[in-house]
Amino acid sequence: MAAGGRRRTPGLRREEVAALAGVGVSWYTWLEQGRDINVSAEVLDAISGALRLTESERAHLYVLAGLNPPPGGVARDVEVAPELRRLLDEWAPRPAVLQDRYWNLIAVNDAARAVFGYDDADHNCLIAFFTSARNRRMHAHWELVAPTVVAAFRADAARSPGDPEFDRVVDELSALSPEFVALWERHDVGVHLSAVRAVRHPEAGDLVFDKTSLAVADHPGWHLLLYAPHPGTGTEDRLARLARVRLAAPA
Repeated sequence: MAAGGRRRTPGLRREEVAALAGVGVSWYTWLEQGRDINVSAEVLDAISGALRLTESERAHLYVLAGLNPPPGGVARDVEVAPELRRLLDEWAPRPAVLQDRYWNLIAVNDAARAVFGYDDADHNCLIAFFTSARNRRMHAHWELVAPTVVAAFRADAARSPGDPEFDRVVDELSALSPEFVALWERHDVGVHLSAVRAVRHPEAGDLVFDKTSLAVADHPGWHLLLYAPHPGTGTEDRLARLARVRLAAPA
C-alpha cells in the first residue's frame, strides 16, 4: 500500500483494512462494532487475508461472526511436532495412529505397522480398511465392523457439508470397492466411540485392543488413536513377543 504518512501506532487503519478486503468502510466499522449485519464467508476470508490471520485466528473470526469455522486444509507432508512424534514412538509396543479429519494417515508408529499391516502405500485409514487384503484378513469381524466404520465416516463428512476432500475420498474408494458403495448408499450415520478392536495377527495370534481417540488441540481435525491391550486377553504378552521377534529380525 502507498505510504500514508507517520503513524502513531503500528498496523493497518480501519480504512486500509476495508480497502484491502474490498468492503465499504462503514460496513467494516459496523462489523467491528458487532452490529446485526449479514456477513458471508467470502467477506470473512477477504478480511482474514487482509489481516494475515492464522488458521486459528480465521476460525475465531468465523465464530465471532456467528458462522461455523471452515475446515482446515488437507494434511499432506505435514510436519508432526517432535513431542507428538515421540508420544507415538513411546506408545510402542502398542499401536498408535495419527490421522486427520478425512481419515488420512499422518503418522503411524512401528507397532501399528506390525499389528495392522500398514505400509507406505496406505494413505487413508478408510481406503485401507476396504482395499488392503492383509488389513481385511486381520480384522476378526470385518463384515460386522464395516457398516459401523462407514457410518462413522459419513457422520464426520456431515459436519463439513460440501467439503471436496471428503468427496474425493468417497469417489476414490467407490471406484475401488463395490462393498463400500453398497454401505455408503445405506446413508447410515454413526458416532465414534471408544471401542474394542480384535485382530487376527498371522504371527502373534489373536490380539484385542481398547481403542481411544484423542483430539490434538493445536491441530483441529487431527486425532490420535491409541490402542491398549484389553485386560485378560494375553494381548500385552503377545505384543511384547512380536516386538522382540521384529527387533531380532535382520534388516
